[in-house]
Amino acid sequence: MKRILICVCLLISAFAAWGQTDSGKKKKVDDMMRLVADWQIAHPNSGAVNDDLDWTHAVLYMGMVDWAEVAEKEYGDLTYYKWLLKIGKRNHFQVGKWMYHADFIAVGQSFIDMYKKYGDEKMIAPVMSRADWIVGHPAKTSLELDYGKMETLDRWSWCDALFMAPPVYAKLYALTGDEKYLDFMDREYRTTYDYLYDKGERLFYRDHRYFGQRESNGEKVFWGRGNAWVIAGLAEILKELPEGDSRKFYEDLFVDLAGCLAELQSPDGYWHASLLDPKSYPSPETSATGFIVYGLAYGINAGLLDKDTYLPAVEKGWKALTEAVGKDGKLGYVQPIGADPRKVTRDMTEVYGVGAFLMAGCQYELLCE
Repeated sequence: MKRILICVCLLISAFAAWGQTDSGKKKKVDDMMRLVADWQIAHPNSGAVNDDLDWTHAVLYMGMVDWAEVAEKEYGDLTYYKWLLKIGKRNHFQVGKWMYHADFIAVGQSFIDMYKKYGDEKMIAPVMSRADWIVGHPAKTSLELDYGKMETLDRWSWCDALFMAPPVYAKLYALTGDEKYLDFMDREYRTTYDYLYDKGERLFYRDHRYFGQRESNGEKVFWGRGNAWVIAGLAEILKELPEGDSRKFYEDLFVDLAGCLAELQSPDGYWHASLLDPKSYPSPETSATGFIVYGLAYGINAGLLDKDTYLPAVEKGWKALTEAVGKDGKLGYVQPIGADPRKVTRDMTEVYGVGAFLMAGCQYELLCE
């Protein structure tokens, strides 16, 4: 009888310790996100672009919205929502200057989310007006991107655009139930998919200029952050779409891309600037890693990815991300603005890298509950 009581006590102690460890792990994740978010707020001019409405800041706001929700729910802290409101109000919740360009509607994603919380129509009117005009006047240009012909950026002719614009239309569809948003997004997304997705490699080219290019090891050029943009964008879309025929295409693509990316994680936990030639770009790269960790963690939380299979990659990826954070909260090893694999150093940071970090942390935190 005494041995049974001892075993029972040991089991109770083990479960109690497990709960404490789990709770402590979640708090540690939250503390790291707070550190990084606070550093970024204190250093608003740390990026190459200082336009509030630019895509770089749009990505930061998306991460901040996710973190603001956690901070309020877990700690009653409204600091981050207040920061977002201040930015929105000083820009009158406008979107960027180019009518069609995906980068200039990206900021609408966080403004839609703010509208969902506060219900102020001023927060949604500009992005809805822009989206309505584009849906009614779709661009007819080629997908052969040419920076000398800026009209080729009127459509989603580069894979980054699949993060910037499609979730706006998915959110508007979920908000209004108006299928014109879903129809437009679905048509344009599938067109870009057909053009840039390599079914053999199960990866996206950044744009058509890389179709025939090779890395120094002879492999095709698949940019780490480019494909990270895609999987993170798919996660944002899937958050909004109901079950049905349209959703299945995005689910299947998400699962396929997640499987491929998980296989390409480096032993150090990072995804590097070049997915198929990491030896040529051995430095950590936190923007790609952040978005991929976000996508994989979301997939587990949403029941789209098997936890036993994918959690190890998420754990390694999050550990790698935290190792790139300085004691002051500065996130390093963020590849600068670009379109292909480049060298990265620890002192490099960008606001979109912080956005990716926060998005990843918020999904990973859910796995710690």
